[in-house]
Amino acid sequence: MRVTAAIAVNVFRESVRDKVLYNLVLFALLLTAASYLIGQLTAGQDVKIIKDLGLSATSFFGLFIAIFIGIGLVSKEVERRSIYSLLAKPIRREQLILGKYGGLTLTLAVNVSVMAAAIYVVLAYMAWATPPNLRATWDAPALDPRLLEAVLLVFVELMLVTAVALFFSTFSSPLLSAAFTLAFYVVGHFSADLRNFQQVVDSPAAARVARGLYWVLPNLAQFDIKADVVHGVHVPAGYVAIAIGYATVYIAMLLAIAMLVFSRRDFK
Repeated sequence: MRVTAAIAVNVFRESVRDKVLYNLVLFALLLTAASYLIGQLTAGQDVKIIKDLGLSATSFFGLFIAIFIGIGLVSKEVERRSIYSLLAKPIRREQLILGKYGGLTLTLAVNVSVMAAAIYVVLAYMAWATPPNLRATWDAPALDPRLLEAVLLVFVELMLVTAVALFFSTFSSPLLSAAFTLAFYVVGHFSADLRNFQQVVDSPAAARVARGLYWVLPNLAQFDIKADVVHGVHVPAGYVAIAIGYATVYIAMLLAIAMLVFSRRDFK
């Protein structure tokens, strides 16, 4: 456990020093601030616009962090040939995989927290600058604590995407890993279409393939509750708990397969 924690801390430090990471966070913060300006152009919808764009920015830029840093966690060590010095130390390959994943997860947690704080700062200003009679017409208060539910599920989704990126990076090139992970992300948000694919095609074989993909690929659409939160729709705590449990099981499965593949990989 100590070795895994040390690897995770080292990955976090490397990620913090990465200029790409800073740029992504900067763009997310700028987009969150810009959402306030856009909201001013839409009378009566300003708070909804700020919440929607802020959450979308958090998800979008977090996705790039998860993919483009996640795919380099293992492949970077292989390309630099520093993997040989790492494996020469008393470090098991399973510890290396878990440490890499833990470090990037910590990086994502810090950045998602910063982005969420920026959203709340903009919303706090909106609540302060808006007359009480207009605030009464909002579907949900500006500083709605339920906004944290959407942020939490965005973070959980990014953890799952990170596990997918790390899995592909254990046996594939960075370019292919990025392409595969992005494909997983896109397909994961259209899993309902795979389930109902038999209704739009006449081929039983294609329908069976789509059904198989539906059960194998992660269902990422369930983590997107931004619309509900923005419009003040209550999201049950049980739903959030089930989504987190689903992600936990899927992440554990991906990490287990990644450790198995990496343990059998030959670096000669």
